[in-house]
Amino acid sequence: MAQDYLAEAVAEAEAGRDEGGIPIGSVLVHRGKVIGRGHNRRVQRGSAILHGEMDALENAGRLPAAVYAESFLYTTLSPCAMCSGAILLYGIPCVIVGENSTFMGEEELLRSRGVVVEVVQDSRCIEMMRRFIQEHPSLWNEDIGV
Repeated sequence: MAQDYLAEAVAEAEAGRDEGGIPIGSVLVHRGKVIGRGHNRRVQRGSAILHGEMDALENAGRLPAAVYAESFLYTTLSPCAMCSGAILLYGIPCVIVGENSTFMGEEELLRSRGVVVEVVQDSRCIEMMRRFIQEHPSLWNEDIGV
């Protein structure tokens, strides 16, 4: 079942790539149901903050704290400082990461605050990001604040 949710995050990443954006996708899952999905839309929307995780949270809408406390966040790439802050703010207890070999986000911060972080090293996620970084290095550097 977890692989199915990661596959949905990958599909979101592919949608972002196909729109000319950065291929990072995420889904928020509560009690076995996807309640929010999104992908990095910084390029498409001219946004400073719409990373994949932020887009999924935004698309889930306003939720009670109890829902976040029972949710899992699936993301194709290790969450950056901004997305990790949102995970901590809303008390999401578990994050499943597609890969962290192309970018290591704030996994240790999340773990230090009690969040379970599981890294899968999914070959689809790794290949998609490697290709994107190779083909669009300046856009990638902009996205991670370099």
